[in-house]
Amino acid sequence: MRLVLAAAALAAFVVFTALGSWQLQRRTWKLDLIERVEQRVHAAPVAAPERARWPELTAATDGYRHVRLVGRYLHAQATRVQAATVLGAGHWLLTPLRQADGSVVLVNRGFVPPGWRAPAGAAGDAGDAGDEIVVTGLLRLSEPGGGFLRRNDAAADRWTSRDVVGIARARGLGQVAPYFVDADAGAAPVPDGEGPVGGLTVIRFANNHLVYALTWFALAFMVAGAALWAVRDAHRRRGAEAVPTGERDAPQA
Repeated sequence: MRLVLAAAALAAFVVFTALGSWQLQRRTWKLDLIERVEQRVHAAPVAAPERARWPELTAATDGYRHVRLVGRYLHAQATRVQAATVLGAGHWLLTPLRQADGSVVLVNRGFVPPGWRAPAGAAGDAGDAGDEIVVTGLLRLSEPGGGFLRRNDAAADRWTSRDVVGIARARGLGQVAPYFVDADAGAAPVPDGEGPVGGLTVIRFANNHLVYALTWFALAFMVAGAALWAVRDAHRRRGAEAVPTGERDAPQA
């Protein structure tokens, strides 16, 4: 029985220590990721990935890259996605942008409040702008499915996440880039400042790995401490049992 308990304690110590070490590795990886993202966000915009590169894009290597797009908006296929921002609750306005090579990229032009309508004389939700436009912003990978506890409902045109494939299918856009672009503040201004408000991307990475590591290491030391106490207690008991009964019961002089 004691051997079984000792083996269990040793196994638990090894597992907890390994988990703590893994969390430290994850912390190093996360800090490196945050540094790389910060560099991308503040770098000068580069051309958005072309169609040939679409299959190889990943959040780790391309997420939040500062990119530049040139094309024409397809305002008739714009989609509103539920949003909660520092400006309150409302929608993101996602508008397809067709580039010269025919490829289409969804551009999150920014936040609009509930009931927002394009100002008179500006390109709005109906018809195409016609003019070629340059847009800069941050590359974001698609958000399929929906938000937390809220699924996208294409039939009801209710969107809770920026699901590129779902929106493209609902709008009949065909194949589109597997990413969308969060437009910079003022990237596509509208007269009188009545248009979507860009530049509201929140960049936040949870980094609790140090806390998790300390927790696992603490559990490992607790197991080790308990095992050591059990060994010492068993040794003390064996020592007490080894003393002859007469000597234990003899009165002190």
